[in-house]
Amino acid sequence: MQKNYDGHISKNIKALYLKRLAGPLLYLIFSAVLWSLLPVASVLFPKNLSHISDMGSLYQKKDVFVSADLKNLRFTGYTKTQFNRTAGYFYYMENPDKNECCIVLLSPSTCEEGLPEIETLTVRGKIMAADANYDALLKNLSSDLLWTESGIRTKVNPFYLSEPDSRYGLGIFLFVLLAASSLAALAATLSFILFILRPDFAPPCQRLRHFGRPKELLLAAEEELATLPQLATEDMFITEHFFIETSKYGIAIVPIQEIIWIYKHSTLHKLFWYHFSISYTLHITANKHVHIQCPKNTKSDIDGIIDYLSEANHDILVGFNEKNRRIIHKH
Repeated sequence: MQKNYDGHISKNIKALYLKRLAGPLLYLIFSAVLWSLLPVASVLFPKNLSHISDMGSLYQKKDVFVSADLKNLRFTGYTKTQFNRTAGYFYYMENPDKNECCIVLLSPSTCEEGLPEIETLTVRGKIMAADANYDALLKNLSSDLLWTESGIRTKVNPFYLSEPDSRYGLGIFLFVLLAASSLAALAATLSFILFILRPDFAPPCQRLRHFGRPKELLLAAEEELATLPQLATEDMFITEHFFIETSKYGIAIVPIQEIIWIYKHSTLHKLFWYHFSISYTLHITANKHVHIQCPKNTKSDIDGIIDYLSEANHDILVGFNEKNRRIIHKH
């Protein structure tokens, strides 16, 4: 029974890019989750922390990178150590409007390694939730003040501002990486949708622009394939004027008169020391530096394609050797 090849090339182009569409779509969903969970945008666009007590609300909105004008900072006497070095100095400042204290961790250079008091300071920092260092600070402060730990927590903001933790270099790198990859995924998604809707815009068809108008050549190849291919394997076809491939590895359409070199290349597949199969790849070089590979085929299928093409166009060079390579290199 003769197989129906009506619209066969376009159907395979649509199927190929519909399959490829899943990857960028999944990444777009993944990146959207990252954008919502990570404070990436806050790195480049830090909010102005007008009131130090607003740290909690900004933290909930993921606006954790801020700039702030601080006043009347006093050294607590405690530092944060990291890798056996002093990473920061804990200061506190009072907020009489809310009857609470707010903690600020300053870099050693900013506070000149522990100035007792700082009247005014403009700093860029990161809003941090209570962590092990913060809990240890409150525990020690409660002991110094002869308070209970639960009592001091009612007077101190549960969030603190950390200057050493505002690693803008890493944050900017992550922002650029995530933004670039998201844009690439979006571009791929839109492109694949376009190729599904308009197969003549897909790369396999646009490669035909070297030889004429892609849409017209696609229609001509579809018509010849639908009428009756002169030679057909599982995923390679020869019509009166075209070589056509429609495999899961890619789609290719080449006018036979433009082909200048064909050869096959064998690949030995093995698992550890056991050789279990050999596959063959058909290589086709056409004018305008067009090169096509048709992988994972049988030797008999490729030999049949090569014999037919060489008979259809006697100018085609057959076989891989140094003489043919030099001729094509000069072409």
